[in-house]
Amino acid sequence: MSSPDLYDELRPRAFAIAYRMLGSVSEAEDVVQEAFLRMHRARRRDEPIASPRAYLATLVTRLAIDQLRSARVRRESYVGEWLPEPLVTGPTPADHAETADSLSLAFLVLLENLTPRQRAAFLLREVFDYPYPEVARILGTDVDGTRHLVARARAHLGSRRARYHASRRQREELANGFFAAARQGDLRALEALLAQDVALRGDGGGKVPALGRPVHGRERVARTVLRGFAVYARHGVRVRLAEVNGQPGALAYDARDELVAVMELGIAEDRIHTVHSINNPDKLRHLDQFSDLGIRVRAGRRTDERA
Repeated sequence: MSSPDLYDELRPRAFAIAYRMLGSVSEAEDVVQEAFLRMHRARRRDEPIASPRAYLATLVTRLAIDQLRSARVRRESYVGEWLPEPLVTGPTPADHAETADSLSLAFLVLLENLTPRQRAAFLLREVFDYPYPEVARILGTDVDGTRHLVARARAHLGSRRARYHASRRQREELANGFFAAARQGDLRALEALLAQDVALRGDGGGKVPALGRPVHGRERVARTVLRGFAVYARHGVRVRLAEVNGQPGALAYDARDELVAVMELGIAEDRIHTVHSINNPDKLRHLDQFSDLGIRVRAGRRTDERA
C-alpha cells in the first residue's frame, strides 16, 4: 500500500485517539503528523513493522502522553476555566454511539481528572476496544498493570461519567427548543428544558468575555444564558444549529459572518444537563474566520470601567 493510501486509512483512528487524549485539535494534529513522520522514517530504514495500524497507535499514544504532561503545566496558569477545542461533527450512526459519547466536551473535561497513563489506558480499552495485552504493549507495561490503570480510571470517573441516551429526534427537539427560548428571552420555556442540576461552563481564555467559573442550577443557568443571548442580539449575532463533538450545539456568527462562539449541549433523560460555550479565539481558528467582536466588547467594558 502506498504512503498516501496508508495515511488516508490510518489517520482517522490516529486523530481520534490523539484528540481524546489531548482535548486539542491543533495538538492532536501535531501528534499525528509526528507519528506518521516517525513511521515513515522507520520504514525507510527497513525496520520491520508487522502492523502499521498498531505501530501508529503506539506512537500516537506515547507522543500524546508526553504532550499531555507538558500541557497540564500550561493549563495551571490558564485564565478562567479550560475547555477542550470543539469539533464540528456530522450525524453519528447508532452503532458508533459509544465512540460519539466519548467525544462530548463533558466527557473530555471529566478525563482531566485522570493521569496521562490512566487516560490512555481507559480510552484504548473502554472506547477503542483494544484488548488488554495490546494496551499493555502500547503503554510498555504488563497486563496486570494495565488492568490496574483502567480500574483506577473507572474509579475516578465513577458515576460522574454522563451517558447521553436520547434519540436523535429527542436531542434535536431539545436543542431547537433551547435556542428558540434563548433567542426569544423566554425564561420559563428555557428552564423547562434544563435538568435541575444543569451546569454551564464557558472558556474565553482571558481574551474575550466569558464565565469566570461554572454556573450551576436550572434558574441561574437559564438567566445567565438569556443575558448572553441579549448581548448577542444587541450586536447582531446569529446562531446556527450544528452538531458539536457528537452532541447538539450551535455556531454563533456576527454580522460579518465571522465566528463568535461555539456551544454544545449535553442531553440525557429528556433534559439538558450541560451547556458549554467556547469563545477563546485560539480554540476556534481551526473552524472558521474568527470575529473580533468579543475583543471589542471586552475593550469597551474596560473603557467604561476607567471612565
